[in-house]
Amino acid sequence: MFEGQSVSLSCEEDDSSAGWTLRRNTTRDTRTQCGAEWGRPAGSSCDIDYILPWESGVYWCESGVGATSNTINITVTDGPVILQSPVLPVMEGHDVTLRCKTISGVLPADFYKDGSFLRTERKGYMTIRHVSRSDEGLYKCHISSFGESEPSWVTVTAPPPASSPLNLVLRLVCHLVVFYPYCISTVIMLSLYRHIATGNDRPVSVAMTPPTQADEGLDDEYDDVITVVTTEHHF
Repeated sequence: MFEGQSVSLSCEEDDSSAGWTLRRNTTRDTRTQCGAEWGRPAGSSCDIDYILPWESGVYWCESGVGATSNTINITVTDGPVILQSPVLPVMEGHDVTLRCKTISGVLPADFYKDGSFLRTERKGYMTIRHVSRSDEGLYKCHISSFGESEPSWVTVTAPPPASSPLNLVLRLVCHLVVFYPYCISTVIMLSLYRHIATGNDRPVSVAMTPPTQADEGLDDEYDDVITVVTTEHHF
């Protein structure tokens, strides 16, 4: 940013009760809070009406319970030319635009990467299509009759890994390794339970033994008793 410009920083809150506030580290202060020695707080935002070169540094949001956001770097120059670059890392495959500006407006500019000339852009901005890790580096620009910008670092990050067929196969094998012994042990337990239950419920049969001679004699005596009793009742 140019010296003397105004800037407004805000925390995008997921929980309004968290009490987010802005903090910063510069060459003059460390972890100072917006409103204490710098800036004008407005809820979860902080306004700086006139920013100075020494206020270049790292800015971030912090909640009342200690949670922190990502950080951004702000560079303030008292020079005539600045290079505007992304404050956050750029993901591989995306486009990124670098803008070379003067306090007077946009003019044709020369762009450099790691000290080597890239190209001249008449409209004052350069777009890199489908960035890769090789595009990461230190960029600067130069505008004739005005001067050169401060260098700005552009960070390129890799996209999140996609699930490849090999990863899917490995995950399937892992699931089988864990699940197969469980199935085997379950089947064995069920088989043992059924075997024990079958042994306890053996079928019971009724066998009829032919009467012996003693039993037959006893039966005759019982018949005589019954006959006698019957005769006595009739009497």
